[in-house]
Amino acid sequence: MKHGQRTFIAAAAAAALVLLGGCGSGDDNAAGGGSDASPGNKLAVVATTPEVADFVRNIGGNDVTVTQIIKPNVDPHDYEPTPADIQAISNAAIVVKSGVGLEKWLDQTIESAGFKGSVVDSSQGVALREGGHEEGESGQEESEHEGEEHDPHIWHNPLNAKTMVANIEKGLAAADPAHAAAFAGNLKNYSAQLDKLDADNEAAFAKIPADQRKLVTNHDAFGYYIDRYKLQFVGSVIPSLDTSAELSAQQLNDLVAKIKATGTKAIFAESSLPPKSAEAIANQAGVKVISGEDALFGDSLGAEGTPEGTYLGAEQHNTQVIVAGLGG
Repeated sequence: MKHGQRTFIAAAAAAALVLLGGCGSGDDNAAGGGSDASPGNKLAVVATTPEVADFVRNIGGNDVTVTQIIKPNVDPHDYEPTPADIQAISNAAIVVKSGVGLEKWLDQTIESAGFKGSVVDSSQGVALREGGHEEGESGQEESEHEGEEHDPHIWHNPLNAKTMVANIEKGLAAADPAHAAAFAGNLKNYSAQLDKLDADNEAAFAKIPADQRKLVTNHDAFGYYIDRYKLQFVGSVIPSLDTSAELSAQQLNDLVAKIKATGTKAIFAESSLPPKSAEAIANQAGVKVISGEDALFGDSLGAEGTPEGTYLGAEQHNTQVIVAGLGG
């Protein structure tokens, strides 16, 4: 963790303690970790990312209250927690995370909050991809080697999302056995929707010739999606799974050359990243940039209350935009 982030978390923890100290009205939920219910006897859950929060809402239904830490179109890779985040974690029964190192800030935040409840890692059991794509290749790679960088964007394969929601259902049922049957029913219904999403995606890409399924994105966030639907990853504007890396001049020139050589039709911008660099590369390569309302949801979901504000809606949007951009 960066020194600045450690300092920020320490300051946030102190501020949160002040906030908690000011809540002295006999509310047990403000007493620091492990409280099992929110007002109305609903299970209090903190979810880290928009995707995970949406999963919790679908599985928990009316029997949970969800505090979502990262808001739509906020980059999760460089997120810095706030005093309000620490207070929410302190009051929660469960914290649900996406996992695979996406929330690098979470462990320290949980420690600062004095949280004593359970942490549900929704990535448990997902077959992980190593690092980023090799140039021009697709195909899933698995690794059991500790310490290797794995791709954290697991939710872009709906079959991985099924594993994630199953993990969430287990965590909710363990914390609130009285509503376990409701959670199980919600899981069954939502898993069927994920199966339909997967089938619809496969049908959409089946209409595009294999040699036209070439993808250039803002950063390497779509590896699991590319592998699942047999696309070709040409490259990314940010040459990393993370968003803090930058293209060198040589990498920029190489990407432009590869876009031209492969006949790639477009660069797909992402909703949580500025499109400026993508536009500059597209100008050099002579291709279009798909951005604005058509930007892909790579690390985030859309605005609350919109169809794209849900996982299913965001993934449907991504497929529609990519298929249209590739000429389908």
